[in-house]
Amino acid sequence: MMRLPPFSYRPARSVAEAIALLAEHGLDAMPVSAGTDLYANMKQRLFTPKVLVGLRPIRELRFIDFDEGRGLEIGALSTLTDIARNDAIRAKYPALAEAAGAVSTPQLRNMGTIGGNVCVDTRCNYYNQNLDWRKALGYCMKKDGDICRVAPSSPKCVAVNSSDTAPVLIAFGASARIDGPSGVTTVPFADFYRDDGIRAWAIRPGEIITRIHVPKPAPGTRSAYLKLRLRNSFDFPIVGVAAMVATDDRGLCRDARVVVNAVGSRPVVVDGAAKALIGTHLEASALDEAAEAAFAAAKPLDNTSATIPYRKRMVRVYARRALERIAS
Repeated sequence: MMRLPPFSYRPARSVAEAIALLAEHGLDAMPVSAGTDLYANMKQRLFTPKVLVGLRPIRELRFIDFDEGRGLEIGALSTLTDIARNDAIRAKYPALAEAAGAVSTPQLRNMGTIGGNVCVDTRCNYYNQNLDWRKALGYCMKKDGDICRVAPSSPKCVAVNSSDTAPVLIAFGASARIDGPSGVTTVPFADFYRDDGIRAWAIRPGEIITRIHVPKPAPGTRSAYLKLRLRNSFDFPIVGVAAMVATDDRGLCRDARVVVNAVGSRPVVVDGAAKALIGTHLEASALDEAAEAAFAAAKPLDNTSATIPYRKRMVRVYARRALERIAS
């Protein structure tokens, strides 16, 4: 049995108190909401914080509010189950409901939060192992070592982003509100993720995501999210595809976004897919061209389940299926 390392739990009852506690303990502290990913990683000694600042008591961060003018506001502590079942999200942002409902198992979705999912730690077959396994193999640069075990000549970590909600939020043009000791900033999710498996987010120590804003979708907007995983009952994605298309009253595509995840340290926005779709009536040839653009943009490495060629081919398949679902 793997046990948690010793730590002190300090619950915060407001955003200000959480920021103050994180500042007080510095790099020895980490924020935690449900901990569905963090606690497992702590058992593997991937993180060993001396203090965990508990965000769960901050009731003001658990809400979902849709307004026809402003769009959608989601508190960072809203659970994935809340999001998957919310009527406004299912009607206006179905891909987001699909993505939230595809995370892990029902029990963990009942606990896990949207804030935790967008910041879920990047994953790698060499990194996500217990301490004895990593010690026997030799540590990687993400934890205790100085070399990437997947790409030894790489100057940076190539662990993959495995958030289900991240590609959907990027497709919808969503942004995160980040509170910290220096004040409040707003960062679009398209800029929030970085191409580095270690420094994977535009968030600094002592800062926390407090809410998410998703703009109101334009008339004629449809969306879909599809996820490939080794075990459909609970696994992380090894390919995730989010697609959003807006059409006019003639059925002509006037806006489109396709975002692929779990093939790199950040979600991949496929500009070529949008170019293939805009100006079309979403006929089969346009969907094929967009899926081919997603295939070309995806560059998976050998750091998750399944082989590189299989995952790359599945990007084309899942992009085509997501767009076909929208078109039909």
